[in-house]
Amino acid sequence: MTETRRPLFTRLNWYWILQGLSWTLIFLVVLLVYSRYLGSPGVLATCAWTGISGALLSDLWHRVIKARRWNKGAIKWRMFAGPLLLLGPVQAMSVAGAIYILQGHFDSSFTWVPASFVLWSCVFAGWQLSYLVALAIRRANQFEASALRMEVQAKDAELRALQAQVNPHFFFNSLNSIRALVYEEPDAASQMIDQLASLMRYALQTGQLHKVSLQKELEAVEAYLAIEKIRFEERLRASITVEPGLEQVMVPPMSLQTLVENAVKYGVEMSTTGSDILITARRAGDNALIEIANAGAIRSFGNSTKVGLTNTRKRLALSLGEEASLQLSENSGWVRATLQFPVAA
Repeated sequence: MTETRRPLFTRLNWYWILQGLSWTLIFLVVLLVYSRYLGSPGVLATCAWTGISGALLSDLWHRVIKARRWNKGAIKWRMFAGPLLLLGPVQAMSVAGAIYILQGHFDSSFTWVPASFVLWSCVFAGWQLSYLVALAIRRANQFEASALRMEVQAKDAELRALQAQVNPHFFFNSLNSIRALVYEEPDAASQMIDQLASLMRYALQTGQLHKVSLQKELEAVEAYLAIEKIRFEERLRASITVEPGLEQVMVPPMSLQTLVENAVKYGVEMSTTGSDILITARRAGDNALIEIANAGAIRSFGNSTKVGLTNTRKRLALSLGEEASLQLSENSGWVRATLQFPVAA
């Protein structure tokens, strides 16, 4: 198995990159200040030591912060007290020592001490502030990533909960259809059981999937219609028309079957002459348009829990995005359930 590598940007050690850049900048600034004395012995080495000692001291302080876990939670006053009262004076004495060792002279009047202490304390306070800003940015990114993971997990959990509701709802209705024929037409009941077994395999195979191809979903629809055709015979007349190229469009599993089930229940079952059920899939601009139509009228659901339509709408939004929609309309004696979503979804 090929290991997935993180992008180079995220694999770089940005602490040491920024640490090196910042203290190199300090070295260049000191070098610029003493540029007229660079010809004197030890001056260049002293400038270099200024950057090196600053990097060492700041890294040592960074390790103290991590060891004491001051970088967790709220900002501690010690994080600024250290640079101001400790690191600044130590760096000032370190630079003074380098001047004495490398250049061979030392200002014994100590008039330089206050200014040097203040200068280097401010430098390290700036370093500390930059570190806290970087830490805050990292925490914000981690929080955003964590929130995104939780959102994805919540979406996945909701999808699975809805799927768990859809399947029992469908199988309950199918078993009722089989029960109606067990004693009167055993052969027809046997055929229905075979078709139901095919649907159960499909449901099990797609139970952990958020989307399946339209072709596979329509195969499940055909199996369902075969079950109901045995029950209703000539009262159920179904046709499926799919525009070429839409077979591999992705839809939530069992979503079309739920709509077809409603068409059978409220179109065929409630009419003595039955109904045609027309299933069409076509493109409408950048969208896929799937329509399930049956003769009849939109009826009150009575005691129905409306699980089918409600869940289908939710699963469309979760699986295909907020642009996906499901509309139920009645026109000229036909009830149409129209599912629309971007083809690229």
